Amino acid sequence: MKRILVLGGGFAGLWSAVGAARMLQELGIRPDAIEVMLVDRHAYHNIRVRNYEADLSDVCVPFDDVLMPIDVRRIEADVVRIDCKSQLVHVKANGTERHLAYDRLVFALGSTLHRPALPGLAEYAFDVDTFEAAMRLQINLVDLGNRPVSAARNTVIVVGAGLTGIEVACEMPDRLRNALGEGSALGKVLLLDANASVGADMGEHARPVIDTALQSLGVETKLGVRIGAIDCTGVTLTSGEFIPSCTVVWCAGMRASALTTQLPVKHDAFGRVPVDEFMRVQGIPNVFAAGDAASCRLDGTKPSVMSCQHGRPMGRYAGHNAVADLAGRSMLPLQIDAYVTVLDLGRWGAVYTTGRDRKVLSTGAAAKATKQLINRQRIYPPRSRDPNEILAAAAPVVQNAPAVTKQQ
Repeated sequence: MKRILVLGGGFAGLWSAVGAARMLQELGIRPDAIEVMLVDRHAYHNIRVRNYEADLSDVCVPFDDVLMPIDVRRIEADVVRIDCKSQLVHVKANGTERHLAYDRLVFALGSTLHRPALPGLAEYAFDVDTFEAAMRLQINLVDLGNRPVSAARNTVIVVGAGLTGIEVACEMPDRLRNALGEGSALGKVLLLDANASVGADMGEHARPVIDTALQSLGVETKLGVRIGAIDCTGVTLTSGEFIPSCTVVWCAGMRASALTTQLPVKHDAFGRVPVDEFMRVQGIPNVFAAGDAASCRLDGTKPSVMSCQHGRPMGRYAGHNAVADLAGRSMLPLQIDAYVTVLDLGRWGAVYTTGRDRKVLSTGAAAKATKQLINRQRIYPPRSRDPNEILAAAAPVVQNAPAVTKQQ
C-alpha cells in the first residue's frame, strides 16, 4: 500500500486530507491501494478564527465526523521529527514514539502565536491561539466576578493591535461586563501596540472605521509602546510605566510551526517554506505544503497570506496534487484572484474590505452579517457524515468572495 501522509488538521491539513480522498475516488483508486492518513495531536478540527468569541461551544468539529466516512485514517499524536531522505515521519503518543513512512507528504502544521522571551509571558499571559487557550481565558473571565474589586481585576489588556488583537479587544467589553456584573461600570479594556496606529496592516480606508468602532465600544488604546514584563498583577512597559491587570491577552503576531526547520529549504521571515503553484515544496522531492506553514507566490508575485482564506484552497490543491503526482496524472496549479478581509468589531459590527489595499465594501451590521456567514458556515466542513457531500466540498476550486450584504 502507498501512503499520502498529511501532517496537521487545521484548515489546510483537513482539506488536504479530504482533497486527497476526493481525488482517489475520482481516479477510481481504492483506499487499500493508496492510503490517506492524517496526523494531529487533537481529535478535533478547531475553527481557530472563532477562538476570540465568547461562545466556544461550536468551535470544534470531531475529525471522525469528517474523515471516517471517506476512509481517511487518523492518528492522534505529536509530530516529533521529519526525515525527508528516508521519507519517514516520527510521531509520539502516550510516551511512545513510532515512525510513519510516506510516498507523498503534505506538511500542514500551520502556525503558532509568536511568543518572544519576555519575562512572565509564558506564566501569566492568556491568548486565543488554540481552543484550550481560549477556554483558559474564558474561565479566567468568568472568575473575575468572584474576586475582590481592584484595578487589576477590572482591567483587560490586549497586546497586539493586528487583526486578532482587534477582534479580541472588540469582543472584550461585553465579556468583561458579563463577568463583573454589578461592577461592570468599572471595567476597562486597553489595547496596546508598538505601532503608531491600530490595524497597521489594514490600510488607510479601513483604519478610520476600526477607530470609530473602538471608540464606540469604549476600548482605550495605548500605541507606540512595548511590553517589558508581565506578572500576575499587570504589565510593565519598557518605559517603566506599570499598568495593573490580571487579564493580559497576548495577540502579537504569528510564526509558522517550528517543525518547518526540519525541511531543508530557505524559509521566509515568518518561518514558512516556499512552494510552487502545485504546492510542492521547492527542492524537496515528494513533499507538499499548504496553509500558514507555506508561502506560495500567487500570480507569481504576491505571497499567500497566513489565513484560512488561503489555507483552505491551498489544502484542497495540495491533497489533489499529491494524489495526482503519485498516480502519474497532471497536477492543477493554484490560482487565487480575490482577496478579502472581514474584521469583526464586536457589538459595533464589522468591516468588510477587498484587495491588498483593503478598500472598504461594507461596515457595521451589514459587514457583521458577512462575517457571521464566513465564521459559522463557509469555513466549516460538512458535518452530515455523508461521504458524497464531504468529498464534493473538497473540489480543487477557489470559492468566490462573499457577496456584500446590504445595510438594513
